[in-house]
Amino acid sequence: MELYEGLITRRSVRKYTGEKISGDAVNRIVAAGMNAPSARNTQPWHFIVIDDRGMFEKIMVFHPYSSMLSQASHAVAVCFDENLQHGPGYGVMDCSAAAENILLAAHAMGLGAVWLGIHPKPDRVEALGALLGTPPHVRPLALIALGIPAEKSEPARMRYEEEKIRYNHW
Repeated sequence: MELYEGLITRRSVRKYTGEKISGDAVNRIVAAGMNAPSARNTQPWHFIVIDDRGMFEKIMVFHPYSSMLSQASHAVAVCFDENLQHGPGYGVMDCSAAAENILLAAHAMGLGAVWLGIHPKPDRVEALGALLGTPPHVRPLALIALGIPAEKSEPARMRYEEEKIRYNHW
C-alpha cells in the first residue's frame, strides 16, 4: 500500500474475528511506534503489549468504550515517561505520534486497530496504570486495540476541508 493511500484510507476498526495476530506482526507494529518523531529525539515512550483476556475484561470494566477488546487479538498501551520527555507536555505529543504510527502500521499490514483514549481522563490513566503496574512517572496515554478485521470498512469521505486552511495569517 502506498503511504498516502494508507493515510487517507485508514479507519478505526472495532470488530474483530477473535483470531490471533502473529507475534512478529505485533513486534513490527510496535517498532513502527518506536520510529515516530519525538522532541529532541528523547523517545519518552514505553509500550506494553497485552494479549491476556482477563486483562481485557478488567479494562472493559473501567473504560466505557472498550467493548471491542472482547474480540481483539492484542492491545498496545502507549505510555509516556515523564522523566524522559523533553519538558512538560512533550510526552503527550511524542506518544500521540507513536500511537498514530501504530494505527497506520496495522492498517498497512491489513489489520484493524482503534485508539482508545486514556489520557487526559484521570480515572482511566490511574486504572490502566494500576492494572499494568506502571511506575508513577510512566503514564498511560492510549490503548490501541488490534485484531483481524471482521468486516471490510468503506473508506471515510475525504476529510479535506479547504476552508480550514490559511496561508501566512488568519
